[in-house]
Amino acid sequence: MGLVIIFALVSLLAAYGAFTALKNKNVLGAFFAVATLAVFGWFTVMTLIESGFPTGTH
Repeated sequence: MGLVIIFALVSLLAAYGAFTALKNKNVLGAFFAVATLAVFGWFTVMTLIESGFPTGTH
């Protein structure tokens, strides 16, 4: 269940990085940030669908 949280945090950081790179007109950085956002965002969504939302209880 912690995998969903890690994937979500990486996705949020990639979104911030993409925004910052686009703001600074850094094309290569924006490309890699958007690619990372797409991959880890997809992993986050699919892990949530497959395993469910982490509740924090056992």
